[in-house]
Amino acid sequence: MNTFNFERLNCWKYARTLVKNIYRVTGQFPESEKFGLVNQLRRAAVSVSSNVAEGAGRQAPKDQKHFYTMAYGSLCEIMNQLIIAFDLEFITEQQLNQFREEITTVAKLLSGMSTATQKRIQP
Repeated sequence: MNTFNFERLNCWKYARTLVKNIYRVTGQFPESEKFGLVNQLRRAAVSVSSNVAEGAGRQAPKDQKHFYTMAYGSLCEIMNQLIIAFDLEFITEQQLNQFREEITTVAKLLSGMSTATQKRIQP
């Protein structure tokens, strides 16, 4: 079976796990949040892995870096929304801290990819 380059990236793999965990936890949110925080969190989580994949598929380092930057922005969006979910008592402090660890892991991997890409832009 043929695989795409992005499927071998640890960053994408961890981002994919983050998506699954976001979907699981938001499935327990109040029904009234279906079109609010649930939708926003899910879209932002999918955006991270999608931008990593799209960046990996680009040939130009500048294009790659752009998509990695977008992925990082989505990670920040997720963290912000999870803090709000905690404030609204939709998730526990333990869940918030677990997500913070997951997001930090993805952010560090993404930072490494972005740094490596930046070095290819600047000779």
